[in-house]
Amino acid sequence: MTLRVGIVSAAWGGFAHLPAWRAIPGVEVTAICTSRQETAEAAQQRLGLPRAFWNAEQMCADPDIDIVDLGTRPSVRLPMILAALAHGKHVYNASPHAPDWAGAKAIDSAWRASGAAGVVDAFSQWIPAHRQMKAMVDEGYLGAPLGGTCHFNISLFNQPIKQFPYNWFAQAGLGVSAVRNNGSHALYMLLHMFGPVAELVADDSQILKQWNFADGDSITPETNDFANVILRFVSGMTMQMQISWSMALHDGWLLDVFGEKGRLIASSPTFPTARDCLLRGGALGGALGPIDIPEAFLKSPDIALDWQSEPQPSFPMALSMQAMVEAIHGRGQASPDFAQALEVERIQEAIRISSLERRWIRIADIV
Repeated sequence: MTLRVGIVSAAWGGFAHLPAWRAIPGVEVTAICTSRQETAEAAQQRLGLPRAFWNAEQMCADPDIDIVDLGTRPSVRLPMILAALAHGKHVYNASPHAPDWAGAKAIDSAWRASGAAGVVDAFSQWIPAHRQMKAMVDEGYLGAPLGGTCHFNISLFNQPIKQFPYNWFAQAGLGVSAVRNNGSHALYMLLHMFGPVAELVADDSQILKQWNFADGDSITPETNDFANVILRFVSGMTMQMQISWSMALHDGWLLDVFGEKGRLIASSPTFPTARDCLLRGGALGGALGPIDIPEAFLKSPDIALDWQSEPQPSFPMALSMQAMVEAIHGRGQASPDFAQALEVERIQEAIRISSLERRWIRIADIV
């Protein structure tokens, strides 16, 4: 049975999601949706798709759509997710998963009632270097993981450009911040790699008070852009996590973990991709060195992309989408699914409360 996909967002959705869906056997992208008729029809023609929608909730109700791929602002997206689930659609949802903790709980209730597959577009666990890192952790390369550092620092607004499509990140109330955006991607990876978090303490703040454009105009941001969090996992491992979208000369992505027997480091100069995310490691008594990635993680016989395919996010994204398709057909487990998304949102709420109240927060207390 061919699964028919409708994509909301002609920008990132058309650029990265469309080639990923098209690489998967048994999937057909049949529709694109934007907020206006003229842009929707233009995108339909440009992308070579059969149908155009300019009302997302109509797409969610359409009987000829099986999977809705949602990629717009978290606050705008929430009613779309709920509409899609109410109509029994499978949902591939952007990250941040929800605008806030209340929205996350509403999505969780609707998803569990629907029986549909729900997957979040947080595909870092499908990047080849991360897959190899996870395999080595599971095989005991580190021994018991003891501690580490996770950084996800990029520079989005230190030298802002007016044409940048994400300048709306400055606005409060839309469900975004550095820790909600970059941080959510980091947390999906950390939970996948090391299991649940027991408690945390956090400072979430704003460091770049003005976004100054080259022509002299400026934006006064209303959102936080710098977070430091100490995560204590159920396993006993403790990790420091630093997140920012306002680091000058940013250091990108770093996941550096050590255990009783060794150390592993995954790193990328910016948002991690299949090609530029590298893995290093070393056993106790030895030295750090590069770790080769097995061919099995660099390509898949079932999809028409590999680790070098452009655009770069498309290969790990397609692996995540393929797992979703297999889950829909009853042949496996999708990941990261909406159950994992709820736990990431629970941690995000704990970070918010901890920073506000200046204290440690037990994750189990977030209900």
